Amino acid sequence: MNSPTAQFVVSRRMNLYEPLHQISSWVDSFRDDGFPNVSPSTVVEVNERLDSLSEDTSSHGGQAPSNRYDQEASKPVEKVQRRLAQNREAARKSRLRKKAYIQQLELSRSKLMQMEQELERVRQQGMYVGGGIDPVPFSATVNSGIVAFEMEYGHWVEEQNKQICELRNALNTHITDVELRILVDGGMKHYFDLFQLKAGAAKADVFYLMSGMWKTSAERFFLWIGGFRPSELLKVLGPQLDPLTDQQVMDVYNLKQSCEQAEEALSQGMDKLQQTLAETVGTDRLGEGIYTSEMANNAIEKLEALVSFVNQADHLRRETLQQMHRILTVRQAARGLLALGEYFQRLRALSSLWCSRPRQPT
Repeated sequence: MNSPTAQFVVSRRMNLYEPLHQISSWVDSFRDDGFPNVSPSTVVEVNERLDSLSEDTSSHGGQAPSNRYDQEASKPVEKVQRRLAQNREAARKSRLRKKAYIQQLELSRSKLMQMEQELERVRQQGMYVGGGIDPVPFSATVNSGIVAFEMEYGHWVEEQNKQICELRNALNTHITDVELRILVDGGMKHYFDLFQLKAGAAKADVFYLMSGMWKTSAERFFLWIGGFRPSELLKVLGPQLDPLTDQQVMDVYNLKQSCEQAEEALSQGMDKLQQTLAETVGTDRLGEGIYTSEMANNAIEKLEALVSFVNQADHLRRETLQQMHRILTVRQAARGLLALGEYFQRLRALSSLWCSRPRQPT
């Protein structure tokens, strides 16, 4: 009676049958219809265990996928927020650029209005030829090339002031030569940009450029063919570059001699041009109050040579800066650019002091 089959039927775990009734329980455990004869309490107990197992599975096994889905769902939200922040930053920069552009337009319009008012005032006063009363036709058209140059030169001065501060701070903090060379190269390029701006302004109106109207009054006092005289600046910068080696002293001296010779040649050329122009204008008999077309054309051709003189003078200035950059070390070149910038700053400050000085009543 203790067969393995009987032991399988007897279920201590389910507590449904007693071990003394093994065979009878095997027979009675099935109905006539072939379905197990299980009591309702047994079904309820099994269902409760299945429900408990289902709850455990849902509370433990389903928690990880839910967290994973939440993380994946939060990723698009973070991406959208990051994109919105980028869009806001781009919009802010766009507004700043638009504001700066509008300010430039307002400044340009203000300068144009001032020039138009000045031109209108001169036209109303009238210009007389040979004692006549007929005013010479005077165009109120503003030279757009000169207006653009004035704006660009104003920006150039502002940028130079920033570079002077950067050089001063760099020399005081003792940065590496590599970092200092970047500032020196930037300062050199800044002067080369000015020479390029002046070349365009000379084509637009060479008289305006040579007169120094774009400079302050103290700067105009030292003006030479539309700019600074290279040999004079070498004299100013020399004491600021000490100590120099013997070879550097010799190279700077030779450079100064070459600058003086080139300056003398250009000055003689300017004197010759003035003499030739005076002779051209005075070719016809004076007192008749008229210009002949031939004389006017000859005079204009002579004046066009002024553009070449300005370009040659700026070329000499450029070559002088490049030669000094080659002769000096990186730190000496930085001190030289700093001294050069401060020199022009002092001239501009002197002009402001002169204009604001107290005047005694006449």
